[in-house]
Amino acid sequence: MTDAFDLLLWAVLPYLTLVVLVGGLVWRYRHDRFGWTTRSSQLHESRLLRIGSPLFHFGLLFVIGGHVAGLLVPASVTRWLGVHDEMYHLVSFTAGGLAGAGTVVGLGVLLYRRWRTPAVRRATSGDDRLMYPLLAATVLLGMTATVLTRSIDYDYRATVSPWFRSILLLDPDPSLMSAVPLPYRLHALFAMALFALWPFSRLVHAFSAPVHYLIRPYIVYRTRDHRLASRRARPGWDDT
Repeated sequence: MTDAFDLLLWAVLPYLTLVVLVGGLVWRYRHDRFGWTTRSSQLHESRLLRIGSPLFHFGLLFVIGGHVAGLLVPASVTRWLGVHDEMYHLVSFTAGGLAGAGTVVGLGVLLYRRWRTPAVRRATSGDDRLMYPLLAATVLLGMTATVLTRSIDYDYRATVSPWFRSILLLDPDPSLMSAVPLPYRLHALFAMALFALWPFSRLVHAFSAPVHYLIRPYIVYRTRDHRLASRRARPGWDDT
C-alpha cells in the first residue's frame, strides 16, 4: 500500500501537474488572453505596494535560482568545482534564508495591503483566496526545510534532487522520496498544487516577460494647451 501511495505521489502526480500546467497555459492563452494579467491594483494603493512588491519578486527570483541550482546541479559537480559540502550548505542556508525572508516579508506586506485597503480587498477574486494561502504555505514550508537542513545536517541533494532529475529524465524513482523528512515532502506537494493552479490565477503573468518593452517605440504625449508644453508651439507641421 505504501509503495503504491509513493508511486502515486512521486511518480504519477508530478506528470499530472505538468499536464495541467502546460494545458492550462495553452487554454488560458487561447480563451482568456485579455485576462492574462496581474489585475494591477496600483491605482488603489501604491505606498505599501512599493515596499512589498520588490521584496516579494526579487526574493522569489533568488529563491527560484537557488532551487534550480540545488535540484539540477549534482553534488558531484560542485565538489569537482572545489565547493565542499560544508561550504555549499552554508552558502545555501545563508542565501536561501535571506531570499526566503525577503519573500515572506514581501508577501506579508502584500497580503496586509490587500486586507486593509477596501478597494484592493474588493478586487480580490475567488482564485486569489485560494492562491495566496497556497503560495504562503509553499514558501513557509520551504523556509522550514531550509532551517531543517542546517539543524539536522540533512543533504537533500542525495534524495530530493535525484528524484527531481529522474522526473525530468522520464525515469521517475519514487523510492528516493520515501525517507525524506516531512517538511520537504509537504513542500514538494504544495509546490505541485501551486503549479497546477498557476495557469488559472494571476500568477500566469510570470510567463509574460515584457521583452517587447526593450524595442517598442517611444510613446509621444501631446497637449493642446501650448502653455503646458515644454517648448513654444510652432505653426504648421513639425517633424522634429
